Amino acid sequence: MRNDDLDRDRCRPEYVTAFLEDLAWLGLSWDGPMIPQSERLPRYRAAAERLQAAGLIYPCRCSRRDVLATAAAPHDADEADEPLYPGTCRPERLGRRPPGPPPTLDPASGVNWRFRVPDGAEVVFSDGAAGRQGAVAGQDFGDFVVWRREGTPSYQLACTVDDAEFGITEVVRGADLIASTFRQILLYRALGWAPPEFFHCPLVRDSAGRRLAKRDQATSLRALRAAGRSAAEVIASLAALA
Repeated sequence: MRNDDLDRDRCRPEYVTAFLEDLAWLGLSWDGPMIPQSERLPRYRAAAERLQAAGLIYPCRCSRRDVLATAAAPHDADEADEPLYPGTCRPERLGRRPPGPPPTLDPASGVNWRFRVPDGAEVVFSDGAAGRQGAVAGQDFGDFVVWRREGTPSYQLACTVDDAEFGITEVVRGADLIASTFRQILLYRALGWAPPEFFHCPLVRDSAGRRLAKRDQATSLRALRAAGRSAAEVIASLAALA
């Protein structure tokens, strides 16, 4: 069981207790201990250092707002996905390196680190649910963040390192993360690891077709429990959507 607790502003002990209770209520169990990602920061940094040493990542001072403000960024992009980065901080765009010591992975440098995608290369994988999936680097997705200015890994790097080091062979997740898979495959290749098999499930949506999300006050498992619904009813409802 992996606890994705790298967002320090949004992760609280009571939330951990709640999701463990919800999983137990549904009848789900797992082998081994629960592993917080916050305890694996040295492993993520080691991977970032390998990418840095290979010249595959570069420092970037652009914020998400900066990227969204460019004409090349799609303003209607799903907020769970990264907007298309226009390459503003690519070394060849900047020309001469700014004066002072070179940026590092430490928070004191105040920069994000982006993985430079191979422009024009097609990334392809076979998805267990959606079939063949393909995207062109530099066109469908751009250089993406792997190490944040706060001194923490991005979702893309943390997932790749965890799945590779834990020996994960099958990843099952929502269809909204297909775009992330292209990026993670590039990281697997760069780090010399074989990617797992992927299965991206259709999302559960409300009557208006919107995916269920906390920001829209979507009904939670806890609310269903409080309303007297049983775990068997919830599971049956989800199975009917498949």
